[in-house]
Amino acid sequence: MYNGVSYNAFGVPMYNPFYVNQGRVKTSKTGMANSGYNSSRLGFRGTEDLGGGLAASFWLEAPITNDDGATGVSTFARRSTVSLSGGFGEVRLGRDYTPTFWNDTVFDPFGTNGVGTNLISTANGFNTAGGAGGFGGNLNSTRASNSIGYFLPPNLGGFYGQVMYAFHEKTKYSPGLATPDVADNSRAGRYVGGRFGYANGPLDVALAYGSSTVGDDFYAGVTNKVNTLNLGASYDFGPAKLFGELSQAKLKTDIDGNFIVQPGSVPSTKLNGWLLGVTVPVGAGLIRASYSAVKYKTGHSDDLFFNDQRGNPKANKLALGYVHNLSKRTALYATVARVSNKNGASLSVGNQPYISNSVFTPKNSTGYDFGIRHAF
Repeated sequence: MYNGVSYNAFGVPMYNPFYVNQGRVKTSKTGMANSGYNSSRLGFRGTEDLGGGLAASFWLEAPITNDDGATGVSTFARRSTVSLSGGFGEVRLGRDYTPTFWNDTVFDPFGTNGVGTNLISTANGFNTAGGAGGFGGNLNSTRASNSIGYFLPPNLGGFYGQVMYAFHEKTKYSPGLATPDVADNSRAGRYVGGRFGYANGPLDVALAYGSSTVGDDFYAGVTNKVNTLNLGASYDFGPAKLFGELSQAKLKTDIDGNFIVQPGSVPSTKLNGWLLGVTVPVGAGLIRASYSAVKYKTGHSDDLFFNDQRGNPKANKLALGYVHNLSKRTALYATVARVSNKNGASLSVGNQPYISNSVFTPKNSTGYDFGIRHAF
């Protein structure tokens, strides 16, 4: 408990209020988990040669919780696609990664797996308001269902790219006044995005953009979207490989079909993030390290990644890991990571929840991974 007296410029005493130290609360959990190094999955895929350079393919991939066996081949939620490919590229239909997520995982030394997952990916997959979805309630932060995708052919001298459109599959009524007065029944769920890059030798760089409709109100003329823009790159020097990413996700509201100028009465919420990482091969092993940071901001001004605004929620994360390959298919791994929150941010390692009340504020989160990976 503390109380003190300070004086202003005129020598008048100013009494400070009482502050009571409420202490701290620590939550922890130890257990068996999965997907600490690579995502646990079981899949089936095949290709039929149609002749003339054409091929038809399918890919079914299911998540596996091999720590408890509770989830198996009951859902192909990781990927479920059919495609037609040829000299023109590939047309792919079904459920797949969104273009914007690719940069989050490709340019992360930890591949968005385990406690080392970069904070950009964690924050984009975390709904600060609670409920389903990621940032802003985005259900398409990682994958999109009911999508049509096109991939450029691989023979473009290192240039690559893709575009994706995912249907919302909502019922459209004519006349429009027949539309039921229910939230999120007209446009929510739609996704459109693209990713283009260049990979040649040690260099890989890619720019991606995606827009996901996360909510709508037909009669109010309101549409809520999460627009994500990110740029990632890596360069392999031989003794070390460097990774980096810049990202901004913006939750914005369009009113009365105004998709160009955002209404002044509805400020957007931005999630800015950046990542630096490195991997260093050491004999049969690989050292991995990354530092990532994110910052939330509400308002109309476009402050950039390193421009701090006082009082905005923000967090940073340091991760360090080591992988020891016993063979091409089997590896041992260990990772330690720590998240530091400020100004009300509440990101954590491994989704470990904080105490949620008006007394305590989320501060730090530390996590560890030790495990074995076997691929077949």
